[in-house]
Amino acid sequence: MRLVDYLHKNAGLYPEKTAAICGGETITWKELSEKVIDRASSFRKGQVVPFRSSQSIDFLITYFAIHQAGAVAAPLEKDIPENRFREIYDILSSSQVPEGTADILYTTGTTGKSKGVIISHRTIIADAENLIEGQGFSHDLLFIISGPLNHIGSLSKIFPVTMQGATLYILEGMKDLDKFFEALDYPAEKNATFFVPATIRMLLMFSGERLSKYADKIDFIESGAAPLAHSDMLRLCEVLPKTRLYNTYASTETGIIATYNFNDGECIPGCLGKPMSHSKIIITPEGKISCQGDTLMSGYVNDPALTASILKDDTIYTSDIGELDEKGRLHLKGRETDVINVGGFKVSPSEVEDAAMSFPGVKDCICIGIPHPITGMGLKLIVALEDGSSLDKQGLARHLKGKLETFKVPLLYQQADSIKRTYNGKLDRKFYNSQNI
Repeated sequence: MRLVDYLHKNAGLYPEKTAAICGGETITWKELSEKVIDRASSFRKGQVVPFRSSQSIDFLITYFAIHQAGAVAAPLEKDIPENRFREIYDILSSSQVPEGTADILYTTGTTGKSKGVIISHRTIIADAENLIEGQGFSHDLLFIISGPLNHIGSLSKIFPVTMQGATLYILEGMKDLDKFFEALDYPAEKNATFFVPATIRMLLMFSGERLSKYADKIDFIESGAAPLAHSDMLRLCEVLPKTRLYNTYASTETGIIATYNFNDGECIPGCLGKPMSHSKIIITPEGKISCQGDTLMSGYVNDPALTASILKDDTIYTSDIGELDEKGRLHLKGRETDVINVGGFKVSPSEVEDAAMSFPGVKDCICIGIPHPITGMGLKLIVALEDGSSLDKQGLARHLKGKLETFKVPLLYQQADSIKRTYNGKLDRKFYNSQNI
């Protein structure tokens, strides 16, 4: 079965149940099914359909209608420039994709040029079943989506919700926190959501006490797309002691691979749990994470050479560095492309950033490499502070010396109004590496 087949199944089983809510608009599973069938006539089988994503019920109708017609959905950024949209449209119009392709998702391009990732219907179902198994998606769940629906982080949550006949509550981002709490107040037995780490930190800073009042209603929260600071993990466990809190290993290319409930009494930093039933993790002799299973992409659009560079023998070889513990749980150590060589010592900037985030007043930060006359490269930490705070460089350096080996402590410190991130929450390392900062 394709995901759209589950939608129509829900229309028969739960015709009057609310399928989605957005901005005061609601739609039942029966109504959604009817609108999808009606709109499917706008597309033709085999067609690749690029379209601007939106946080709306109309997005769901379009997305499922494309699948219903046997076409391929290519949701793009809502605010993508027209020239880039036309460029992608022209590429996809002349592209041949494998039989069984459901989606083409474009990466954010934080480590290079944005790439079109080919996702099959089989992959979507495997991702959904992994999430249902690993995080307990259920029929009575209201899942709140606030992230962009053209990326795997939020789009993938539509999959298990549809398979379980649950309910989606779609928000236009998290700038208006009152809207998020309105979603939590919606009459439902239990809620869940997905956040990038930057959003979790914002919630804890400005609305931690308010969030704690929903401790009995929030079933689980998933974090992904970037590492979650250990200090934020600990704080979230305090605020929501009964809630399952997940760190997940996933990417557009690998699909949903592993997840770990860090509200387990251990709260292990960097732990991403065991691979789920449709996935397998292998650590290469070089210490890199490789993945197998039905959740993997089919390849990159029009780029067989790039595809072959990471997808070999049904295995995706990532540039992530990690290890498996004695319980088979994955621990992420950073990305090979991010590692900074300081006089022969390899430093993962995420480790430095995690330590810095626990220093009072630090709101966000990024560790970058800078030229050094003796060691070749040195470390610089750029920090954004909470309102009213000033940068205590010496105090921050002493704090880091108490948590890190000497060679991992930055030499230079700089205050910034904010740290540049992509709109799905990842640190924009490409931006800083291209600047003379």
